[in-house]
Amino acid sequence: MKFRTEIEPLRHQGEINPQSRILLLGSCFSQNVGQRLRQEGFQVAINPFGQLYNPASIAAFLQRVATCSLYTPEELIYSEESGLYHCLDAHTSLSKADQGAMVKGLNSVLEASIEFLSSATHLIITLGTAWVYRLASTGQIVANCHKLHPSTFSHELMSIAQARGHLHTAVTHALSVCPNLHIIFTVSPIRHLADGLHGNNISKSTLLLAIQEYITPTENDISSKPPSSLIYFPAYEALIDDLRDYRFYASDMKHPSEVAIEYIYQLFKQSFMDRNTIDHCALQYRQFLRDNHRPLTAL
Repeated sequence: MKFRTEIEPLRHQGEINPQSRILLLGSCFSQNVGQRLRQEGFQVAINPFGQLYNPASIAAFLQRVATCSLYTPEELIYSEESGLYHCLDAHTSLSKADQGAMVKGLNSVLEASIEFLSSATHLIITLGTAWVYRLASTGQIVANCHKLHPSTFSHELMSIAQARGHLHTAVTHALSVCPNLHIIFTVSPIRHLADGLHGNNISKSTLLLAIQEYITPTENDISSKPPSSLIYFPAYEALIDDLRDYRFYASDMKHPSEVAIEYIYQLFKQSFMDRNTIDHCALQYRQFLRDNHRPLTAL
């Protein structure tokens, strides 16, 4: 007798191997998966501009990469409260007190991303929310509000069509840099409770429908027909419908626990790696643990 609706691995074994180069973009769930891939010996680039939660910000980043559009000082915004220059396309961790250093740092990260994507084999996009903030003065959707005054922004929910359009933009630009790229979509199981439980569920539903409509368009809708190399991985469903218990959440009741992250990562491996690659990962991870072991007492 089964007491859970277990999710079976996808049938894409061998899709990812030790030679794969993987760019991960999206919510902090991308950080979790990316770090585990790195610990197991994979060549990865994880959120070069920090966490990007909504489809528009991910599309904007890939457009920058595809067009090699470097930042200028005029594109930064200064906060007197923090004393820092911010980029509305990037996480606060990239902000700096010196404007020149900020521009140089952003462009250095951007150039490294261009180089990595040009020879990448896989792009993993983890969508976190369909709620977005727009800069009131221009209408630009921002990746991060940087704790600026709330009156600086308006807050709205993307429609399914808008989210799908941004996915199409993101994929188009990514493939213009690397035409043979394989792209895996997923929706983060992290709950964005700032918008309320109902708002979070509406947001996740919007993302799930946008991905589904983009990956499997109708015969009459060929205007944005995607390539066949797009795959949806059910990370969201693995936590919400499979594990389905608060004991698999961290103490904040929003993020998955370490056990849940590991469970979803193992499902990912079983979905995309063959036995030889999984064995290789085990060897690499043991080496990682040895290299990072620190004795409790010094000799």
